Amino acid sequence: MSCRNAFDHVSSPGERSPVEDELDWTNVATAATLILGNALVSMLFGLGLERTLIVSAIRCVVQLTIMGQILQPVFEKENPWFVAGLSALLIMISVLEIYFNRTKHRHDYMFATVLFSMVLSVVLTSAIGNAFAIRADPWWRPRTYIPTMGMLLGNSMSGMAVGLNVVMGQATENKELIELYLAYGATRWEAARPVVIQGVRTALLPVLNMMSVMGLISIPGMMTGQIMGGASIGDAVRYQQIITFMISACTTISTVASCCACVAIIFDDHDRLRLDRIHSKKKRSVVSATPASSSSSWSPKALLERS
Repeated sequence: MSCRNAFDHVSSPGERSPVEDELDWTNVATAATLILGNALVSMLFGLGLERTLIVSAIRCVVQLTIMGQILQPVFEKENPWFVAGLSALLIMISVLEIYFNRTKHRHDYMFATVLFSMVLSVVLTSAIGNAFAIRADPWWRPRTYIPTMGMLLGNSMSGMAVGLNVVMGQATENKELIELYLAYGATRWEAARPVVIQGVRTALLPVLNMMSVMGLISIPGMMTGQIMGGASIGDAVRYQQIITFMISACTTISTVASCCACVAIIFDDHDRLRLDRIHSKKKRSVVSATPASSSSSWSPKALLERS
């Protein structure tokens, strides 16, 4: 079985699938008792997480049920317009999640820049990966494209949120040092380079850690799902490797694009730092600069050495 057919494995008549398909709500209810156990632990130790656990579990059930109802007709009809519509919906939900819930601050035009970065990275990576690496025929085939895009969106969303938080946080906390760098004649890109580097590096650490331990400490979810679904071990391994490289590329592109767009906005055309373009998430007011950080990486000497 080739990698391109890994999604298409169907047990032949008389062949027993590795995992029974006939799961009903009693199976889900049985698994939900584990969540109740977590809530009990939270109550015993006074963690205060029991309500969050219950609400999150309910959201998980409702959201996955709705997603299943949407995916069923999309997979059956294999209509490119249905695939495009669902992809646009998933991208929009991801952007809204970053804009409203994942970042501590927002900058002007942040929704537009995050949307552009997400579309650029996810569409480009998923199209190239499905067409040339997975070799799906056609490349937008929903049974392959939609799950792949979902994994790319989830990881890119986390990376972009972390990168933007670092960039806006460092710009706010280290206003004096950045302006000192500008006073020495640096352009806005030279002044912001350490900020962007730190943001992108922090955002990519989870992806790098995932790749370094994958197959050594943990068996990835996609590989596990394919093995349980009946795909051969070799196909499951190769597909997981392809997906991992796609996730790494997509996260890098989206994070770099969103961080660079953030820098282009919080510095004006006259190479001035404009903190009035960064707004607090809670109060929606201009974020005031705080005293400079004592981190050695942000000392004046370190800034000048990076020019």
